[in-house]
Amino acid sequence: MLARSVAISMDVEFKRLQCTPDLLPTDVTGVSIFDQAKREFNFNPGPAFTNILLADEINRATPRTQSALLECMGERQITVDGVTRPLNKPFFVFATQNPIEYEGTFPLPEAQLDRFFMKLSMGYLDQETEGQLLVNLGREHPIEGLGQVAKGDLLLELTQQVWEVHVDKTVRDYIVGLVFETRRNSDLVLGASPRGSLALYRGSQAYAAINGRNYVLPDDVKYLAPYILSHRCIIHPESALRGVTIKDVIYKVLQSTSLEIGELP
Repeated sequence: MLARSVAISMDVEFKRLQCTPDLLPTDVTGVSIFDQAKREFNFNPGPAFTNILLADEINRATPRTQSALLECMGERQITVDGVTRPLNKPFFVFATQNPIEYEGTFPLPEAQLDRFFMKLSMGYLDQETEGQLLVNLGREHPIEGLGQVAKGDLLLELTQQVWEVHVDKTVRDYIVGLVFETRRNSDLVLGASPRGSLALYRGSQAYAAINGRNYVLPDDVKYLAPYILSHRCIIHPESALRGVTIKDVIYKVLQSTSLEIGELP
């Protein structure tokens, strides 16, 4: 619903990929088929050639199929049979996975997790909201009444404007300090990567712009850090046995990393 709602709101193309163990990489990227009449190969693009791609239950796909998404997520292009084809703009990948079921699933490799900008845990609704859900779905689904609020091309322009949001050197140093602290933390086997630093930097710029500011505050960084850094870190098995979670570590890192403000000229 989230992915479809975003696509409808921006009036862009949406495609859904149901991940299963028998899904092949060509089912994601597309395949070249030989046309006997014309005696030539024609490329049939896969669902990845869209604006918003939903990879539903991505951990049910095999690692080989999961890796088919690496290039499009990282470089916004797909290479099939030696030919590289650019993807549509804007391009987003939404992926879901069930945190409860482990049988018949394949954990995503760290390199692919790192390519996801943000990870959100939906969880359950509170009692009052779930009661309202029953009323909202009583007749027509709310998404049927959803309308366009912006064009996809406008999003590209807004993206360029977000890059102009000012980030003071003090805040930049704070972002890098947080990431380096995850690499030094004894509860983590693997800390956040440089891609995590960049995601936190860009995310803070976007969050500031959404809140009507042309500058980033340290509070923007603190708010986004658990969502952007958690899936990029791997907790130590011994720490996990003690009941320590990734979010516990991230909050500890936020508390231990100081914001060093230099002297005014």
